[in-house]
Amino acid sequence: MKKPVIGVVPLFDTEKDSIWMLPGYVDALTACGALPVILPFDPDSVGEMAELCSGFLFTGGQDVDPALYGEKRLRSCGAPYPPRDRLETELFRQAFELDRPVFGICRGIQFINAVLGGTLYQDIPSQKEDAVCHKMVPPYDRGWHEVCLVPGSPLRHLLQKDILSVNSYHHQGIKALAPGLKAMAAAPDGLIEAVYCPEKRFVQAVQWHPEFSWRGDEDQFKILLSFVEACK
Repeated sequence: MKKPVIGVVPLFDTEKDSIWMLPGYVDALTACGALPVILPFDPDSVGEMAELCSGFLFTGGQDVDPALYGEKRLRSCGAPYPPRDRLETELFRQAFELDRPVFGICRGIQFINAVLGGTLYQDIPSQKEDAVCHKMVPPYDRGWHEVCLVPGSPLRHLLQKDILSVNSYHHQGIKALAPGLKAMAAAPDGLIEAVYCPEKRFVQAVQWHPEFSWRGDEDQFKILLSFVEACK
C-alpha cells in the first residue's frame, strides 16, 4: 500500500523572511507511515494540493487574525501572517468539502474553530479569569497539565481513559466553540483543548503539541497514528 501523502502547513519566520518547519511534525507523520509534504503559501494552487494530498496537518505558529472571527486585534494579540491565513482558509474549505482528513495542532485548533464560526481568546492570561498556566517552560516533551476527555468522543474511544496529561505552549484558545464542532477534551479551567467535527470522516484538532512528545508518550503517538490511518 502506498504511503498517504499529507500536506503540512509550514511556519513562517517574519524576522528571517523564511518558511521553516519543526522536525517533530514531519518525523511523527513519517513514523506513522505517511509521506509528509510541506506546502507553499499559494492559495491559488490549493486545488492541486487537494489532488496530491490525502489529508492535511494544520500546524502551530502565528496568532490567527482576529478579523477571521469578527474581532479587532488587541495589543496582546500577536501579529498575524496574512498569507498563511489566506492559504489555510482556502485549504480548509476545499478539504472540508472533499471530506479529506484534517488534523490541527495548537494554532490549528484555533484556526479550525475560527474558520467554522467560533471565536478565540486573543490572550488567555488577560481575558480568562482563573486560567491555568498554558505556557510551559522547556523541555516540551512532558506533561504540564491534565485534560478531561469527553465521554463518547473519538478521543475518549481511542485512548480508553478519562484523564490525559498534556504539554502546553500557547496564549490563545477557544472562547466560543464553532457550531459544527464538538469538544473532546477540556483543561481544569474549562478551556476546550480538543475538538472534532461529527459530520466529517476525520476533522480533529488538539491544543497541545503531540509533535514534541510522541516518541515517549504512547497516547500522543496513537493520536497522530489515527490521523494517518484516516488518510489511507
